[in-house]
Amino acid sequence: METSAVSDSSSVPVLLPFFSVFLLSYLIAYFIVFRNWSPKIRPEASSCFISLLHGTPAVFLASFAILKDSNRGFDGLNTTFQKMVLDYSIAYFLMDLLHYIVFVPSDVLFIAHHLATLFVICTCRYVVSHGAFAILFLLILAEVTSLCQNVWTLAGTRKNDAQIAAKVYAFLSPPFYTLYSLVRGFGGPYFIYRMVAFYTSGLVDGRIPKWVWISWVVVVLTAIGVSIMWISNLWMELYRERTRKLEEKIR
Repeated sequence: METSAVSDSSSVPVLLPFFSVFLLSYLIAYFIVFRNWSPKIRPEASSCFISLLHGTPAVFLASFAILKDSNRGFDGLNTTFQKMVLDYSIAYFLMDLLHYIVFVPSDVLFIAHHLATLFVICTCRYVVSHGAFAILFLLILAEVTSLCQNVWTLAGTRKNDAQIAAKVYAFLSPPFYTLYSLVRGFGGPYFIYRMVAFYTSGLVDGRIPKWVWISWVVVVLTAIGVSIMWISNLWMELYRERTRKLEEKIR
């Protein structure tokens, strides 16, 4: 197994460049890319912009980090590359958390989500230094829909004042909802089941304390539950909209 060539004491300097990139990207998005957009939606659009920079790259980086390590156990020692990927995601969530605190402090749900996510990633990265396989796989499941979701969100912010945005939003909604439902409704719960089965089997042998893996499971299950409620509401909204349009055509 590959061991870390970078000590945890040097992790903050490694983390800072990633955070700086996301901060700079956010500022570029806010002041340049979306400068002509309404001030009300520029922060959300800028958040989507850095999410685009994080989501899909994180999927590829996490996949490579998992495949590169021959020991793909739920309690395996974190490799150097896995730690780097975790730092990359920590930097993103810190930046997006800052966005919510500054621009949307009333969105307690998203702030809590980011804090909980940071807790999971940081405990894996800095506290136990084991279990990156599980956390990175969960990261893949969480971010595999990121590209579609962010384009859908950006289109949604402009659908009322731009016809092309409305068309993109309508076009992406069904496939995005379907993919999101499959990943969050089936992929996530199944992987959590595999995690719990391993951690309760006694094979973890103290490498990951019980309070850590239990907290991971609780956080992820809560996130999955909220995600399922969110996508269910979107499906119902889409159904009502399609039904209304059909009734209007019949009339």
